[in-house]
Amino acid sequence: MKFIVDNALSPLISAGLVEAGYDAVHVNDYDLGTATDETIFARAVLEDRIIISADTDFGTLLALLRETKPSFILFHKTFTHVPVDQLVRLLPNLTQLETDLSEGCIAVIEAKRIRVRRLPIAGED
Repeated sequence: MKFIVDNALSPLISAGLVEAGYDAVHVNDYDLGTATDETIFARAVLEDRIIISADTDFGTLLALLRETKPSFILFHKTFTHVPVDQLVRLLPNLTQLETDLSEGCIAVIEAKRIRVRRLPIAGED
């Protein structure tokens, strides 16, 4: 699995993923720290990377575009903002999430659970 970590999260997240053996970059690695969500979204699609963020706008983009990729991992606003705690929650759950993430989903990490919603998100017509 390949990841791109949004500027809403610390570069320590991508570093921890790399240390655990994953292909991960932080948006700052691409000089995209001030880029729009659309630009980061496009980069994730181009490189087949899973977006990790605390910014719900990526979920909105996925819903509006009715896309099945990129997958998106969201640290819910109620979850801690401490990078070490985020990694402790994320890393042990990646194997369990791998199929959903490879097929296209939004995974929301909360304090007591992880919710998964498959993509595309059907809109109300």
